[in-house]
Amino acid sequence: MLDVPGGFTYPATMEDSTCLSRGGLLRVFAGAVIISFSPVFVKMVDVGPSQTAFYRLFFGGVALLAVALWRGQRFAAPKGVYAVTLGAALFFGLDLECWHRSILLVGPGLATILGNFQVFLVALAGALLLRERIPVRLLVAMPLAVAGLWLLLGVTPDSLSGDMLPGVGYGFATAFWYALYILLLRRSQGMAGQLPAEANMALVSLACAALIGLGVLGRGGDFSIPDAGSLAVLLVYGVFCQGLGWLLLSSGLPRLPASLGGLVMLAQPALAFVWDIVFFDRPTGPLGLVGASLALFAIWLGLSSGGRRERVCRAGEDD
Repeated sequence: MLDVPGGFTYPATMEDSTCLSRGGLLRVFAGAVIISFSPVFVKMVDVGPSQTAFYRLFFGGVALLAVALWRGQRFAAPKGVYAVTLGAALFFGLDLECWHRSILLVGPGLATILGNFQVFLVALAGALLLRERIPVRLLVAMPLAVAGLWLLLGVTPDSLSGDMLPGVGYGFATAFWYALYILLLRRSQGMAGQLPAEANMALVSLACAALIGLGVLGRGGDFSIPDAGSLAVLLVYGVFCQGLGWLLLSSGLPRLPASLGGLVMLAQPALAFVWDIVFFDRPTGPLGLVGASLALFAIWLGLSSGGRRERVCRAGEDD
């Protein structure tokens, strides 16, 4: 392990690698694709946004816990590992709470764009804390990706009046908390004495569910589910998106540079837009198609960012 400023460590095998982990790329991309179905499930249930987040985390956490116990995984770890894991849970809870409030104030399109500014924050943290080199092509790709998402979601300029200013503030707060969550999630799977992936994500999910649940109770809310259909959708949502999706991300992100991992995860909002068209007949004009193409091009540009170290590993080279 390589010690770096701020208490972070970085696997020497990744830093010295001459190619990008094929397994890491596939896991992060697959996790982003799975999580892109989240809004489909959310639209199918008549449950409040905080309650939906709670059930996603609770059902996903229980599923991950069951898998971890079935595999006989340990839950004993150094105190530092628990601290980082619980910190990730706290930041993810804050991310969800801020994102929901931004949606209510400025709408899902602008809230999603603002939340995805986490790409820049993760890349900056990777450069400052993890000593990661950011290739020029990646620096070009990141603003292209965000611009593509802006067009894809149909955001139009608006004055910062009424609910717009606090909504934008919550959106940027979402990006901030989400970036911290991603960094701590990577950190929790790169420490000495780290928990196995399933056990780690079970702890993150259940701790975050508890935090959100306390928030719901503190606001006088309840956890009622209107019908069996909604319960079934929430179960699938939790097990599929939070369980399998975040398990893939948590095991794949430590194998990639922080900036590239954040960029690949932009496939999630891009595909979520596609599912909105396919399942809910969202009207899409030329600007939306241009935005989708631009976002996908930016992701490709990031994956092919120059230099020997950015080559994808061939069979047998991957860790």
